[in-house]
Amino acid sequence: MLGLFRRRHLWRFLFVILLLCWASGSAAGESAGLPARDWNLRNLERVQALPPDPLTFAVLGDSRGNFPVFEGLLRQMSREPGLRFAVHLGDMVDQGELEQYRPFFKSVEQYLQMPLLAVVGNHELSKDPEGKLYTEIFGPRNYAFHLGSHYFIMFDDTARSGPGEEQYRWLEAELQKSREHKARLVFLHTPLQDPRGGKHRHCLLPDCGRRLTALFKKYRVTRVFAGHIHGFFEGRRDGVPFTITGGGGAKLYGADPQHFFYHYLKVTVKGDRVETQVQRLIEVPQGPLAP
Repeated sequence: MLGLFRRRHLWRFLFVILLLCWASGSAAGESAGLPARDWNLRNLERVQALPPDPLTFAVLGDSRGNFPVFEGLLRQMSREPGLRFAVHLGDMVDQGELEQYRPFFKSVEQYLQMPLLAVVGNHELSKDPEGKLYTEIFGPRNYAFHLGSHYFIMFDDTARSGPGEEQYRWLEAELQKSREHKARLVFLHTPLQDPRGGKHRHCLLPDCGRRLTALFKKYRVTRVFAGHIHGFFEGRRDGVPFTITGGGGAKLYGADPQHFFYHYLKVTVKGDRVETQVQRLIEVPQGPLAP
């Protein structure tokens, strides 16, 4: 009886070991099946190999749910002379699920001939609230770098309650570093305010918007780029210049032709000057998701 008891426990022990090995192998398989890993870091290495001044790059946002338009913009960007790289301001996918990232990267790798850096949007965190999958694919949600005399800060402001204190400390530390540079550019997903005013509040909570604006004003940020509102707006908030570009493919938020159209920005930075040119979608693609 004692021998039978020991054999049963041995088999249970072996079963647990096999189960753990299977789970480990399964997790490794999922990791190996990612469409990308450390995407921003790998693309940043390509970007930093480029001549820094003058610098021309593209910015777009909110491409989710409309790959025909997104791919049309990518093709147009690839034909644009002088563009060194592109920045996506988030909402690349409808929900942060693995199978939604695959067609996104397929489109980028097929149609875009330049490096692409990404900022996290709220839709990337829809089914991935802690950002684990996003971080595996893209890397840290907050990062910063400099190109010659230009300082770039990519900031995650997607939380409904706004950035946490640790994020504010990180941001201010990067803003302090940026003082040594001629141009200080901030890229985030959710805008500081909704320029449409009135009942429109598709932006940060008022206290968060005011706090970030005060920081950007204190450190004399040259330009803030945001998405989230599906259209195009430019202006100033308490002296801080901002541009909202959310015309990457997601359903537009209105019909006013001055603000609501599919586009990307061509941004040129020379010294402390930033120039933005709106590049409307020229070739309207045909397809079930196209406008």
